[in-house]
Amino acid sequence: MNAPSQILVTGGAGFIGSQLTALLVARGHHVRILDNLRRANLAAVEPFLDTGAAELIEGDVRYRARVEDAMHGVDSVVHLAATAINKSVVDPAESLEINLAGSDNVFGAAADEGVRRVVFASTASVYGEPDALPMTEDSPLKPQTPYCISKLAAEHMLQFYGQTQGLPWNILRFFNVYGPGQRAEAYYTSVVLTFIFRLQAGEPPIIDGDGAQTMDFVHVRDVARALVHALESDASGQICNVGTGVQTSVAELARILVGILGVDVEPQFRPRDVIVSRRAADIQRAAEVLGWAPEIGVKEGLDQVVEELLASQSPHAP
Repeated sequence: MNAPSQILVTGGAGFIGSQLTALLVARGHHVRILDNLRRANLAAVEPFLDTGAAELIEGDVRYRARVEDAMHGVDSVVHLAATAINKSVVDPAESLEINLAGSDNVFGAAADEGVRRVVFASTASVYGEPDALPMTEDSPLKPQTPYCISKLAAEHMLQFYGQTQGLPWNILRFFNVYGPGQRAEAYYTSVVLTFIFRLQAGEPPIIDGDGAQTMDFVHVRDVARALVHALESDASGQICNVGTGVQTSVAELARILVGILGVDVEPQFRPRDVIVSRRAADIQRAAEVLGWAPEIGVKEGLDQVVEELLASQSPHAP
């Protein structure tokens, strides 16, 4: 992919998608966004729409005809569109419709179009509660919610199209993605914004359990870079973790944000079960086969989130 190409990004106006769109445009590619706009950040992609570097097709991956229309003439596909993990527990059927049936529509249309590569955004949640850390791509798979189950099933569907129709693919399993532009209701990583908003109000962060549960926070811009690597790499048929390999406990996260915001409060703890108690990615495969490694540490990334959030709240913000 040394030459500019036409790339379809499903969910391309969302949190991760808008960052990916910006990066692809910067690399000279033309981006076609397919998005139902339910969780879109249009302000982030409008500059590219205005210049013609990107185009937007409003549509839902559940509708095959719409997907086929968006697929015509594209060289590669990044499939990000999905429903949220917390919503899947309330409405399992929607998870299956969007994350599995919708993904099948994307993969089937891509195979029919003969695209060069499909990159699928999966999740580290397919591992469930780990038996050991760090979690490798060969760790046992124990999905615990309809979201995770449907994501894992979609991985298998993509591999099916690879085996039966020769569709080239790479799969990335994202750990706890965070960064500017994130929506407050995103499970696992919403804790970042929730803590910030409470601290801004002078209120203590509320931590579920004892706060010892850990996450592997990976910055959205590093995630966008990983998607580009998976798209442009010569490597194909790879499943790679996208994280940092660094565990950050929820209690530590609260302490970092208290320090950044300079608020004199102590976290409060409430008894509550957590789905997964520990997370840390083994990212050696991504480094070896994709040439990718994270560049933004948690402290630096959280500084950026706070700085951009405060700037957006300023009365002088555009």
